[in-house]
Amino acid sequence: MRIVLGLGSNIGDREGRLRQAIASLRKRRVDALRSASLYLTEPRDFEDQPWFINTVVEVETELNPANLLEQCLAVEQEAGRMRDQSRGPRPIDIDILFYNELRIQTPELTVPHPRYSDRRFVLLPLAELLPDFRDPIQNISVQQLIERCPDKGEVRFHAPPLF
Repeated sequence: MRIVLGLGSNIGDREGRLRQAIASLRKRRVDALRSASLYLTEPRDFEDQPWFINTVVEVETELNPANLLEQCLAVEQEAGRMRDQSRGPRPIDIDILFYNELRIQTPELTVPHPRYSDRRFVLLPLAELLPDFRDPIQNISVQQLIERCPDKGEVRFHAPPLF
């Protein structure tokens, strides 16, 4: 397994914000190794907002999961993210999807991410980046996760990988 982050943006220069988030993570000792393509995705839950651009990124870091979360939240805050509206518009969103083989359940962090398998905007780029991926809890392939995914929202290719 690897450390995998999910990134999304739906405010302003969405691609630029994703690039800036990766650069900011690198300054915080989180090295991005590979990125999936960028996907244009319709908003979920709170639908009256701009469409998102989403991707997943494989990273390497010596930070432990709690410190990685702290750095991800700092990057979000630096980009102007306000956590005043759940699932509303945001300049950047960074989720820790997987941290190696770890399973973590704290009030601040759950790994694997508790809703990743219910989100097509995570599964499609994940399948591109890690086609042999198997869910560590259900032990099924990423293709099987996509087939079972309850999310039927539109997710379409937008642009090649960031790097």
